[in-house]
Amino acid sequence: MSANNDSIQKTLIVAVLLCLVCAIIVAGAAVSLKPLQVANKVEDKKKNVLAAAGMLQPGVSVEEQFKKITTRIVNLEEGRFATEAELAEIKAAGLDPQKYDQRKASKTPELSKPLSGDEDPASIKRMEKYAEIYMIENNGEIEKIILPIHGYGLWSTLYGFIALKGDMDTIVGLGFYSHAETPGLGGEVDNPSWKAIWEGKEVYDDSGDVAIKVVKGPAEPGNPYQVDGLSGATLTSRGVSSLVRFWVGDRAFGSLLTKLKEQGA
Repeated sequence: MSANNDSIQKTLIVAVLLCLVCAIIVAGAAVSLKPLQVANKVEDKKKNVLAAAGMLQPGVSVEEQFKKITTRIVNLEEGRFATEAELAEIKAAGLDPQKYDQRKASKTPELSKPLSGDEDPASIKRMEKYAEIYMIENNGEIEKIILPIHGYGLWSTLYGFIALKGDMDTIVGLGFYSHAETPGLGGEVDNPSWKAIWEGKEVYDDSGDVAIKVVKGPAEPGNPYQVDGLSGATLTSRGVSSLVRFWVGDRAFGSLLTKLKEQGA
């Protein structure tokens, strides 16, 4: 009986030690691989920015291509570029202004505000005070501007970018890099043919109001403000339409785009 008890104790000790060793190995691997994971995440983000702008070249270094892009942080509430004091505020909240993360900012009380009802057509719940935008400039003039967008579809929050020409109105491209919509239905937001429909569409009508929208079924021929809805994915289509309209509207990037347009970009 004593020998049997000793055997059980030894088995438990060996099992505990094995678990500790495995835990140490896993933790060590996670720590050592974190810099690589962060670097890959940053590169993937840059790749998606380039893709939305129609500038991604296969086989060419992403870093080399991204040198053509200027990154700025903007104050969404006031529609202007962030000041040094505001960049310091971001840093004080625990975020690096050089590697600004809007997702984290939207969950940080000091850097965001809650939205509800009519304020939140994109169903994002919280609105960050600052956003990171990307510009392609030539001799001081903006040729393209790429804006981060996100909002709820059917099953998930879609994260992506929309790129506009220097007129701050004509769409160059749109793409989502993260979502969990149904493959073959809402997941068709990734379909190159559907994304191509957005190119050349106009965001604002002659009065300056947001006019771009995804319609149910095919768009009217020649209509510059309508995008074909996704077949069998009405709610995802509606979600994409709502989030795009929200981010180019006055509550988000609309004020900035208006000012840049008035300044001649």
